[in-house]
Amino acid sequence: MFDDYISLDNTPLYQSASGNAEVCQLLWGDGVRFDGAAGRGIRRPVIARGGRRGFVAKEALGGASLLEFYFIDVGQGDGILIKTPGFRHLMIDGGYPRAMQETGKNAADFVDWKFCKDYGMATIELDAMLASHCDADHFGGLDDLLDLARQAEFDASAVTVEALYHPGLSWWKEASGKTLGTSTSVGAAGFWTQLLGGRAHAKRATTGGDGEQLHGWWHDFIERALDTRTRAGTPTPIQRLSHINQYLPGFGPNSAGEPSIRVLGPLEFDVGGKPGVRRFPGDAGQNSNGAGLLLRVDYGRTRVMLTGDLDRVSQQVLLDDYTGQRAEFLCDVAKTCYHGSEDVSYRFLQAMQPAATVIFSGDNEGHDHPRPSIVAASAITGHLELDTENDDLLTPLVYTTALARGIELGFPKRLETLDAAGAVADTMSGQSLYRTALHLTKTKRTQVKLGAAMVVGGLVYGLVNVRTDGDKILCATMNEHDGSWRIKTFRSRF
Repeated sequence: MFDDYISLDNTPLYQSASGNAEVCQLLWGDGVRFDGAAGRGIRRPVIARGGRRGFVAKEALGGASLLEFYFIDVGQGDGILIKTPGFRHLMIDGGYPRAMQETGKNAADFVDWKFCKDYGMATIELDAMLASHCDADHFGGLDDLLDLARQAEFDASAVTVEALYHPGLSWWKEASGKTLGTSTSVGAAGFWTQLLGGRAHAKRATTGGDGEQLHGWWHDFIERALDTRTRAGTPTPIQRLSHINQYLPGFGPNSAGEPSIRVLGPLEFDVGGKPGVRRFPGDAGQNSNGAGLLLRVDYGRTRVMLTGDLDRVSQQVLLDDYTGQRAEFLCDVAKTCYHGSEDVSYRFLQAMQPAATVIFSGDNEGHDHPRPSIVAASAITGHLELDTENDDLLTPLVYTTALARGIELGFPKRLETLDAAGAVADTMSGQSLYRTALHLTKTKRTQVKLGAAMVVGGLVYGLVNVRTDGDKILCATMNEHDGSWRIKTFRSRF
């Protein structure tokens, strides 16, 4: 895939073999392809991130492929791409469907860029795709990836998926709308027993027959997964996960040079000879969240917890279920539960004690995430490490995808009106723009001269990078003003 890797926390990609003009800044673990002979100078010509050509200092090379987590800004939702040292790729959630996004983008756009622009591939090849649970703000972007034909602006020509995983609890069709299916009680405990299973069950549940049928967008996503193929051209396997699996298939312990991925939830129970997951007090939404996947990625001494949308009740139950084994939740990095909502167990945060927390938070005013109390709780329950010599705080660190986001602002230069055929019929520029009044809604200022109005030209998606060699952990966000990186590093404590 690459000829060499960056060994420093960050280093410039220079425009030429001498001089200080930069193309961009490269991060620890970024791969480069050699672009000609090394020569005798102190810089080597390379092709780096996104296909950019330039020169990198030879002393900055000699690194290795790392375990990389890309926490992708998808607004209100989750989207995570994992790249292993052996270049296996896992996609966990993807945000709402692109058609529902105010920006028209979600995690699928970043994945398309990563494979096509960064790797120079024509096909997106995923070794695993996981939907943490059956809510559209998590699986919607996965659905977009599986249907590239709908997305005309994507560069990839196809996508392959070696296996698709889900937690089982699903939205089922009923006469009045949707339901989470059949449940039963055993003593004081309730359990959901109508769980989506493997590929054969998924096919029966999407064919429109007389039997049980999946509902709505979840139905459409699973139906599209049935049409997906592996690299070899065979149908993509579909599998339900629970703690019974212990590990994600293919990512078990002692994988040579690769991470292992523990499946800590949902917990599965035998309910009258059938598999069941806990039914929690509360509404259907709280149950779909609470029965989602809980994963821990282990690599060397590093632990990263991925928690989906677990809420307070489900977290409290997990603490009880893991009594005597709560060290399973300790981690270096945690993807926080439920977008920074206050519906989170403080004791569960204490059990994780992450050195770095990543919060997926959108700008939706109806949610107002992340809540101040959860940002504070993430800090005070995080692992404290100080640099006493320099009077500096090393950890805990708290990141939010919304804060990593930026917007591009500009002034109108020219206004064109088009005819029915799309040709320019009239043009307005210069002083004409300043003599034109633009009337606004939802703002305190209701009128502005068009020529003086700043316009949002685009959204720069936030992205939180987490990289590790199994010992050192690097967290980075980009400063969109100049392309530099804000970097923090610390060591794993496991």
